[in-house]
This record gives sequence, structure tokens and C-alpha cells, in this order.
Amino acid sequence: MDHFFFLHLILLLFNLISFSSSSNPKSSISSSSSSIKDEIIRVANATENVEWLKRIRREIHEYPELGYEEFKTSAAIRRELDRMGIGYRWPVAGTGVVATIGSGSPPFVALRADMDALPIQELVEWKHKSKIDGKMHACGHDAHVTMLLGAANILQEFKHTLQGTVVLIFQPAEELGSGARRMIEEGVLENVEAILGIHVFNHYGTGTVATRPGEFLAGCGSFKAEIKGKGGHAALPQMSIDPILAASQSVISLQQIVSRETDPLQSQVVSVSSFQAGSAFNVIPDTAIIGGTFRAFNKQNLDLLKQRIQQVITGQATVHRCSAVIDFREEEDPLIPPTVNNERVFGIMHHVSTEIVGDNNAHTAPRFMGSEDFAFYLDKIPGSFLLIGVGNERVGSVYPPHSPYFTIDEDVLPIGAAIHAAFAHKYLISSTQ
Repeated sequence: MDHFFFLHLILLLFNLISFSSSSNPKSSISSSSSSIKDEIIRVANATENVEWLKRIRREIHEYPELGYEEFKTSAAIRRELDRMGIGYRWPVAGTGVVATIGSGSPPFVALRADMDALPIQELVEWKHKSKIDGKMHACGHDAHVTMLLGAANILQEFKHTLQGTVVLIFQPAEELGSGARRMIEEGVLENVEAILGIHVFNHYGTGTVATRPGEFLAGCGSFKAEIKGKGGHAALPQMSIDPILAASQSVISLQQIVSRETDPLQSQVVSVSSFQAGSAFNVIPDTAIIGGTFRAFNKQNLDLLKQRIQQVITGQATVHRCSAVIDFREEEDPLIPPTVNNERVFGIMHHVSTEIVGDNNAHTAPRFMGSEDFAFYLDKIPGSFLLIGVGNERVGSVYPPHSPYFTIDEDVLPIGAAIHAAFAHKYLISSTQ
């Protein structure tokens, strides 16, 4: 009797466990998410889709536009969004476009692409070379726009599976350092709880990605100091107050901020890259002007560098009987915060991108002293930034960004589109769980 009772009890517990497992919504969602990921990859790599992505990228590449001048680029984006039946807001920050796909309800996740080109003469000889003299997409923003449009196309096809809303941000003026800040001021992050940014990078081969959790790219500021003395004949220096001497001592002293005052384990940079004074060999000028950049991986260190630059230049000017005015140029070149990847968002991005490119093609990137105005978004909400490889000697994509020979391997376009789309889909599922 006892054995019979216990046998029934064991069978009952087994059935309850089996039912619980089969009816677990989390398990069902995971399976569904996996199949959606496979479909995203299939759509991204469909022949007609890849050809469309290349046409869009080449159209944008042929007509590069500088920051806040991206009217033709913006028109191309809106044309494609209209064709897909995706609603959008325009203009935002002058030329920007903000589109939405999904339920229109929370949670909201954003994907961002920058649109602007650089004032560089393209020296790459190919059929779709820039048609605008002195302007070139030398940083891959034409590819960024194309990949985000590709993601829009995928997400629109699977919009019924989106458990929330995806916000697509086509941003102007990244190279000016102010585009993201203006987009935020005009409300693009309203209700958004996370954001992803992708940037092409020739250091990594096509089909690979690289990023890291936490501190990734440095924050960046710039400065210009005007040091005033009293000009005179170079043969009579005692009758003058030499601003060149004060400026020179300032340059030397500025180098000591990093070498003598900062923790060696906290990477920082102060670089003086401009020095202007006088125009004649026998005349001591009234004024010397120096300028440069300072960079650090956290805001506290960035603020301390700014403070010390002010103190050092002012102090050296005083020692040499000069006066100094330091301008940190935040209207022209805003102080860009460090790019710091949020741990949770990074985890989702890393999982998704690894699934798409494979474990062996997902790398941990070193920290870079370069900066990105994507950091303004990360200063407001959690997010993550990803480098996607375009390096390929066969097609000549071996030159760094901002080179007149810069080009990309267009095979990256469906990869970037798939990562954008899969991340947005996965993030919304993770948030609703």
C-alpha cells in the first residue's frame, strides 16, 4: 500500500514538473526569439536585399554632405522609409530623421546612425566616387545610414513580433561633435530606455565585430589660449614682453599634467597641436596662440584636465608678465563625454552580434583614445557602441577613417543591418520578460 502511494506521488510530481516546463513562457519566448534571429539573418542576406543595400550606400556616397547640410541624404532616407510604410519625424536638429516601428507602446529601444561626411577630397578611384569636390564619406557614415535602413526593412517585416517600439535615429553632424546633443534637445530619447550605435572599422576584418563593456572610447575636449605680451624689435627683447616664451613654457608644462600628476593606470592625453605667433624673424609679436585637445576615459578626469589646463596656461602667462585668455570652444567643439558601454545592454548586444558573426569573430576591443558624439546618448540612457569590421585587402579597405583613400567592404552592410534588427528585437523581449 505504501509503495503504491509513493509511486503515484512520484508520477504526480513528474507530471507537474513536465507541465511547468512546457508552459514556461520564458522557454517559449527563447525558442521564438531564436527562430526570429534566423529569419532576420535570412532576410538580411537575401540577394535582392543585399543589392538594394549596395545601391543605397553608393547613392549616398556619391553625394556626401557635411554636418547640418545632409538634405539630399535625408531625402533618400525618407524616400526609403515611405516605400516601406514606416512613419517618421522630420526635420529634427535641422536635417535629422527619427522613425518608429512596432507597437507604439513601451518599452522603447533606439538604434542610431550618423549621416554626415567630411571636408576631404576622395582619392579612391571607383565608379561611385564622390561627385562633390572637397567632400567625402571618409568615415563610413554612408554605410551606417544604409545598415540602419536595412534594419528598418527587416524590422518592418517582423513588426508583429516586436514587443514594444524601435526608434530609428538618423543623426546629422557627428563629425562636428554636436549632432547627438541637438537631437537629444529635440526629444529623440523621450521614453527610450536603451540605445545601440554601430561604427565600421578597418582594423577588423569583414565579418567580425569588436567592443568591450564599460569604458570604451575617451571623452574629448579642445582648447585655444591667446597669450598677450608686448611686441617689439627682436634685437631689444628687454623692451618687450615675449608671449612666445610664455606660450612655449605653457606647452612644456602642459605635458607634465599627464606625466607627473595623473595615475599611470588612468590613461589620459593632453596634446598641443597648434602654435601661431608672429610673421617676421626680427619682430617679437604681441600675441601667441596655442591650441590642442585633452582626453580621458571618465568625466571626473576630463574635468580635472580642463581645470589644470586653465591653471597651467594662466600661471605660465603670469610668470612671464603676460595675460592669457583660455577658450574651451564648447560652442564650436562641445566637450564630448566618454563612451561607456552599459553592462546589461552590452550583454544583449554581445550575445546577438556573436550569434550573427560567430564566436571566433567577436573580439574584445582595446580602449581607444578616439571619441564619438554617441556618448551624449550614453550620458542620458544606458546603451552600447559596437565596432564592425570592414577590413579587406582584396577590395582596398585597409585605410583608416578620415583618409582620402578610405573605403569599405560592402559585404558588411547586411551584417550591420542584421545586428541592428536582432538587437532591437532581443532587447524588447528581454525588457518585457
